[in-house]
Amino acid sequence: MAKAAAKPAGAGPFSAFERMVAWRYLRSRRKETVISVIASISFVGIMLGVATLIIVMAVMNGFRAELLSRILGINGHVIVQPVDMPLEDYDAVAGRINGVAGVKYAIPLIDGQVLAQGEVGAGNGALVRGIRGQDLGKISLVANNIKEGSLVGFDDSEGVAIGSRMADNLGLTLGDTITLISPEGDITPMGTTPRMKGYKVAAIFEVGMSEYDASIVYMPLSEAQLFFNMEKRAQTIEVFVDNPDAIDALKPTIEDAAQRPVFVSDWRQRNQTFFSALQVERNVMFMILTLIVLVAALNIISGLVMLVKDKGRDIAILRTMGATRGAVMRIFVMTGAAIGVTGTIAGVVLGIVVCLNVESIRQFFSWLSGTVLFNPELYFLSKLPAKMDFNETASVVAMALVLSFLATVFPAWRAAKLDPVEALRYE
Repeated sequence: MAKAAAKPAGAGPFSAFERMVAWRYLRSRRKETVISVIASISFVGIMLGVATLIIVMAVMNGFRAELLSRILGINGHVIVQPVDMPLEDYDAVAGRINGVAGVKYAIPLIDGQVLAQGEVGAGNGALVRGIRGQDLGKISLVANNIKEGSLVGFDDSEGVAIGSRMADNLGLTLGDTITLISPEGDITPMGTTPRMKGYKVAAIFEVGMSEYDASIVYMPLSEAQLFFNMEKRAQTIEVFVDNPDAIDALKPTIEDAAQRPVFVSDWRQRNQTFFSALQVERNVMFMILTLIVLVAALNIISGLVMLVKDKGRDIAILRTMGATRGAVMRIFVMTGAAIGVTGTIAGVVLGIVVCLNVESIRQFFSWLSGTVLFNPELYFLSKLPAKMDFNETASVVAMALVLSFLATVFPAWRAAKLDPVEALRYE
């Protein structure tokens, strides 16, 4: 039996010959300028689409993470509220909750809305939080970000701690007097009169979230009890835990440790609408920005279709010289895929560079335009955050590569189906 003919070297799938032809088609000649321009536009489109997706997703992830860290750094992860009777045994209840495994600390609080007035302006609405000095020192986001003054002797100072933006808005500095007006004041024969009292500014903090820096006033718990007519009582107990995401397992234990009728809620319930809106916005942005990559992939299709039409004579000659339909198809798949792969890689590099320098870029464009981009008054945070997620970046890369490869299938199939006889009939 005769031996089968040896396969020519370099004639296998994705061989050196096929790669050489595909690379030759990627290089432009003078008469192929239009095809080259379309290929360049496709490359730039995929690069910008991938980079934009990575940057936007990273900024939205950073925005959510920063908001979450500040919201959970200021507010308790679990809120315990009294039921049926006032919370006069708050110290004992907080002590029992502190003994629960997984709880960092439990803080008795009094919250109340007031009008705050300073040296300038008509005044701002503010949230007064009555808290013991030892407990305020446990809230590291506040205690570690004191710009002026100190929390030492907070309980005995008869003063308050306010945010930096509130101080700026009211024209207050350390040692000045802030006037707080509460609608729940003294009861007189003429009805309830608002309560007004001045407090010395004992400390000014800046947590980096403009809403909190402009609206929160920390007051000693004993003073808050007098100011809001809640002598010997607390309004709630806020519980900070080690793992906020595992709060479901801790809630029943905390409720049992209270040893009294209480209503227990967690941070997810209190902020559900806000974080749900962020998630919806993030998903919608991903779908919209994916269209950029899709448009670039369509450019690859149009470019390859024009290339196949222009190279009809070359394809026919390759076929008559022994090239199979599969070889022709692989040549054009490699030609189009090269644009998609290099564009994706360039987009990832560009996206990473921008994410690592996003705050510097924001400051540069703010200086260039003379306006404040990402105004903290509107976006809550004082800096533009960016947090890249590996799985998310990998999904963007995979999506771009899949679209790029799919875009090559139809033009490559048309090239493989070309009849050499018809292509050379009029040559």
